Amino acid sequence: MSTFPRISLRPEVTDYLKNVFLNKEVLAAVGHQEAESRFWKLLTCLSHPPSYTCVRVSTHLAPLEEIRHKLGEELKKHQMCSSSEEEVSFQIFPHPRIPDVLLLPVDGPRPVKQLSSEVVVGAQCGSAVLRGAHVFIPGIIASPKFMKTGDAVSVFSDLEGCCTRGATNFQGKRGFVGNGVAQVDRSGIFCTDVPAKGIGVLMVEPLYQSPSFDGILPNLAFLQNLPSVVVGHVLGPLPGERILDMCAAPGGKTCHIAALMRDQGEVVALEKIKNKIDRIRQNAQILQLSSVKVYCFNSTKAVSSDSAQEHEGPPFPPESFERVLLDAPCSGLGQRPIMSCTWSLKEICSYQPLQRKLFHAAVRLLKKGGVLVYSTCTVTLAENEEQVAWALETFPCLTLQPQEPHIGAEGMPGAGLSPEQLRLLQRFSPELSWDQKGTAAPLPCRADRDTIGFFIAKFLKK
Repeated sequence: MSTFPRISLRPEVTDYLKNVFLNKEVLAAVGHQEAESRFWKLLTCLSHPPSYTCVRVSTHLAPLEEIRHKLGEELKKHQMCSSSEEEVSFQIFPHPRIPDVLLLPVDGPRPVKQLSSEVVVGAQCGSAVLRGAHVFIPGIIASPKFMKTGDAVSVFSDLEGCCTRGATNFQGKRGFVGNGVAQVDRSGIFCTDVPAKGIGVLMVEPLYQSPSFDGILPNLAFLQNLPSVVVGHVLGPLPGERILDMCAAPGGKTCHIAALMRDQGEVVALEKIKNKIDRIRQNAQILQLSSVKVYCFNSTKAVSSDSAQEHEGPPFPPESFERVLLDAPCSGLGQRPIMSCTWSLKEICSYQPLQRKLFHAAVRLLKKGGVLVYSTCTVTLAENEEQVAWALETFPCLTLQPQEPHIGAEGMPGAGLSPEQLRLLQRFSPELSWDQKGTAAPLPCRADRDTIGFFIAKFLKK
């Protein structure tokens, strides 16, 4: 599997995570050798893309099989129109347990020969290429001095952010992501007064082959990581309910909740960053969902002191919602692929207080008998199992509930939770998708395991 180096982290962050994954409870459960093996596998997994592209389909608009057929036809058309040197056939599988998910296997790493002409892109752009994207002009940092439209180039990702924009050569730490064809001259990238847009390099030989979904069935097929789709089903929204998504951008989970309700009821989406609001509204509009109400608001202040208020927007009176999703801001250390993370340990550990403020608001806004789902896209104990232990102690009204579907692993030991409590949690752990011999699990097991790192807890308010 290993094509790139393990994710590049600051030494103090690596040491911190190693202590997390080799804590006393884990060592007692699996032993030192297995715990350490899992930790290093995780760091390798994080720098590589998952083995499957997950597509959530709009079953509120059309049946799954109809969308599956349309998607296959659109991908064929897209392939015929591209300038790729090879014919690619994409398999599309329905997920056996999740009724609105299609899975497309990712082909890679493939034997792609590096070329002498090299383009360097930012780490974020490099990660997008590994998941099927072309290289857009703003992502290009360096290119050959005399690069012209039509030149064949190899594309490398700057792993540590050390490349100077406009450079003609870079020999720092980098990762090869594939070959492509330049769609613009060098002067069109670096010598313009107005920032250029559009595709800079069309990827014709990517290291990991997966389809580009740019403009393909925008109202029927939505790219979303599998655990993020699972969250909506675990929340279990029902038609006619009033549901709150506390940290809603970019709106994928918000729209999924509305779709599961058949667009009957109300989904309130809060997001405190103003320039992210339009994206949520746009997604809801594209997916033809009228039940989504979007507000620019800080969810830590979403509880009103006036229980008799009549306006419909935030802040809201206590116990205003049947269900609440708290997909909390987090360190994001489960996202894949990430070849490099330059954050300090202080930054990695800075999210726990904010998550607890949001938790306080979530519990107050939830009706008695209502469901609260807490989720993150990170792998730390402090933001996951430790938050669950804190919540159960802080809010006696909360009890952990079984999750359906439960396709991930159970929670990680180390926060003092009982084995029964850990089994009720759902932790997506990509390091468990490979056995001790490095052999991948078969579909669908591998699709369920080889995901981003993610965590889900479900509570009932008594």
